[in-house]
Amino acid sequence: MSFRVTAGSEKSPQTPLSNKWRGLKRFAGSVFVLFGLLSVKGWVLLFHGYASAKSSMLPEAKALHTLGYASFLVDFRGSGGSNRSETSLGFAEAEDVAQAFEYARALAAGQPIILYGRSMGGAAVLRAIAVYQIQPAGIILEAVFDKLLSTVQNRFTSMGLPSFPAAHLLVFWGGFQQGYSGFRHNPVEYAASVYCPALVLHGTDDPRATLAEGRAVFQNLNGKKWFEAFSGVGHEAYLAAKPDEWQRAVSQFLAQYS
Repeated sequence: MSFRVTAGSEKSPQTPLSNKWRGLKRFAGSVFVLFGLLSVKGWVLLFHGYASAKSSMLPEAKALHTLGYASFLVDFRGSGGSNRSETSLGFAEAEDVAQAFEYARALAAGQPIILYGRSMGGAAVLRAIAVYQIQPAGIILEAVFDKLLSTVQNRFTSMGLPSFPAAHLLVFWGGFQQGYSGFRHNPVEYAASVYCPALVLHGTDDPRATLAEGRAVFQNLNGKKWFEAFSGVGHEAYLAAKPDEWQRAVSQFLAQYS
């Protein structure tokens, strides 16, 4: 595991809108928007996980399209078609979430905006709400970790390696390189700033973000909230692993915005 990935390692589709998007102050990613509807119930902004790209969220965007929602897919800095080569595992990416949200507000024209974050994307969503005080209509978190240290420790454990002291050294040095303390990058703490409706999706067999970590984040959320456990599923896309369960959970959550 590294705090650095190669920009453009997974290229994903671009649209003319991306040129306007790159003009936003300090934004380091790229974006495309999926409309295809005469009228929409709302907008869902989708944020991918570590070492991935917005193209990985296309199946979810397609499913949301069938539910009547327009999708807004973003490459974080250091991912897909973005213009940087570093990642901070959700810390600095929170600014990308905040800027994406503000830009989408102009497109949404008063319609509800829901933020959907997978793993690192979920951490970035929570931090964006806590630090930049954005106010989405709701959030959906998939396979989110509770603390950066926890997920790094889990990766060592899953490889059969002792997590101490290597995980602590990696969190310290990676954070130092990016200009922040990795030990203070804790989605479970950011969750306390969330008061909008929230749906937390988590696999029972996730070795990288354990079920207990997902429940801890869920417990700290304020306001209406729902937790959906996906039995036998690891750190993977739940739509692909359990499509019927994903469709039921997400459609029921989104029904409140219809």
